[in-house]
Amino acid sequence: MINTTSTLPDDPQELKRIIAELQSTQYRYEQENDLLREQIRLLYARIFGKKSEKGKIDPSSVQLPLFDMPEPEIEPETQEVEVPAYTREKAGRKKLPENLPRVEVVHDIPEEEKVCTCGGEMSRIGEDVSEKLDIIPAVIRVIRHIRPKYACKHCEGIETEGPAVKIAPAPKQIIEKGIATAGLLAHILTAKFCDALPFYRQERQFSRLGVDFPRATMCNWSMKAARACELLLNMLKDQIRSGPLINVDETTVQVLAEPGRAPTTKSYMWIFRGGPPKNPAFVYHYAPSRSGDIAALFLKGYKGVVQTDGYAGYDFLDKLPHVFHAGCWAHARRKFMEAEKGSGKGNKTGSVDIALGYIRKLYAVEHEGSKKGYKPEQMRILRQEKSKPILDDFFKWLSKKSLHVAPKSLLGAAVNYTLKQWHRLVEYCDHGVATPDNNAAENAIRPFVVGRKNWLFAGTPAGAAASACLYSLIETAKANGLEPYKYLRYLFEKLPFAMTEDDYRKLLPQNLSVAELDLGQLVTGV
Repeated sequence: MINTTSTLPDDPQELKRIIAELQSTQYRYEQENDLLREQIRLLYARIFGKKSEKGKIDPSSVQLPLFDMPEPEIEPETQEVEVPAYTREKAGRKKLPENLPRVEVVHDIPEEEKVCTCGGEMSRIGEDVSEKLDIIPAVIRVIRHIRPKYACKHCEGIETEGPAVKIAPAPKQIIEKGIATAGLLAHILTAKFCDALPFYRQERQFSRLGVDFPRATMCNWSMKAARACELLLNMLKDQIRSGPLINVDETTVQVLAEPGRAPTTKSYMWIFRGGPPKNPAFVYHYAPSRSGDIAALFLKGYKGVVQTDGYAGYDFLDKLPHVFHAGCWAHARRKFMEAEKGSGKGNKTGSVDIALGYIRKLYAVEHEGSKKGYKPEQMRILRQEKSKPILDDFFKWLSKKSLHVAPKSLLGAAVNYTLKQWHRLVEYCDHGVATPDNNAAENAIRPFVVGRKNWLFAGTPAGAAASACLYSLIETAKANGLEPYKYLRYLFEKLPFAMTEDDYRKLLPQNLSVAELDLGQLVTGV
């Protein structure tokens, strides 16, 4: 270690060696310093920056960096942005929905004022109408089921072959001998699994309405309702496995009383989305681990496209016959956007902008097909014609960039991730039913994540499994255009009478219409 110049050697060759070592050490420190600063900028962006992943307004007109220019044949071309003409709506309050019930309140002038100053009687020539929105708070009512009993007075004290007393059978309900009607149960479960309102908060709401519903009771009801819907859940699984595309994702969940595990141990909620594209089905599945074996068991025997993110637990899909494993461009784009946030370059252009420019061009092709209403086979042809050349150029650019970028930098991580996932990222071009990303699964799991922020954890594995079942039914109903409360109420009213497999199949969200649910509400007196 050299502390002062007096300790320096007099030999020129030795001095050159020392200078070379110092330069090498300084370069290494500068590299580490740049990487640390990049990480800090990304951390600040995650904490204080915008959460949106939207890019810049005009990203297509990318100015290439002076000393880092890609080959001309793989440079993204400038896109022309067309702004369609539109008609500006007149400013003002929107009309209230026509389907809401109306109560008319007439504000008339006194009869003596309906006489003109000339003495003649005034005639009504019109009216001025203004609509105000009102709300009636939740009203809890008691439904009294009265079953008259009948007996024959002439047979008193005499043994008869038939029953001495006759009474109508008790009405069937989803929770036998329970006080909860289908409407109350649907209300509680919609609030919990659709509006993310935990049971303890609902307990307070009911208390303000004058009724005592302990959270333990509501939890017990939800588990019994989920148990009654198990056959429907199995039918949803069969629909998803019927193809042609399955989107898979997973997120963490904490379960307190899980045998053999600490309460703080992470468990997982898996989401599988698939079935007919126009009538998709969702299945949430609770599991204590994130192992790929969970997905492998669900997908056993499946033939078709499976779309996932880059998690290593899905690597087994690459080896399955009759399965086409597609990747997620949203995750690749996210890596480059993190590099943009960590660069601290503001609006300056660079390699990140070039990479994002390629990705935007891929999505522009998707937008073109969607705008024209292309069917899957038409989308496949369009991608072969337009997306494939973009992907080929992008791959050349990534391959060259990987040789010049620091592997541990955010840009290096984005480039290497994209190259590693490339064989999956290009798979969607060969299948019109697939999309460039796995957003369908991420969007499906978001309601669960929002609810988790409120109720924080599940008490037992059985409770987590019940939640998964109810989330599956509610999210499938929403995806098929049904209002969750109306669907659950209809389901809980009809489910006790279902006897055959066909009866259960008719209760799936894909097999019901909005009109049927509305009619069901009218019949039950809602």
